[in-house]
Amino acid sequence: MSATTVGGLIGAAIDEVRGGDDPAEGAVIGAVTANVLKIVLPVVVTYAVGWATLRGLAELRHRLASPGS
Repeated sequence: MSATTVGGLIGAAIDEVRGGDDPAEGAVIGAVTANVLKIVLPVVVTYAVGWATLRGLAELRHRLASPGS
């Protein structure tokens, strides 16, 4: 199953539990959320890994430049 379908099913179920009038509304919100997360999540993870790598390299450079510390 694709993420859009799973997101729609989860959204519809959440909407039904909360007592929503129309489960289709929850399905649309869940599907849109799933598609946004498919784009945003990899960007955030890539940024975090890059940031951590740069921090680690800066720390390594600092330790190599001042071996007495």
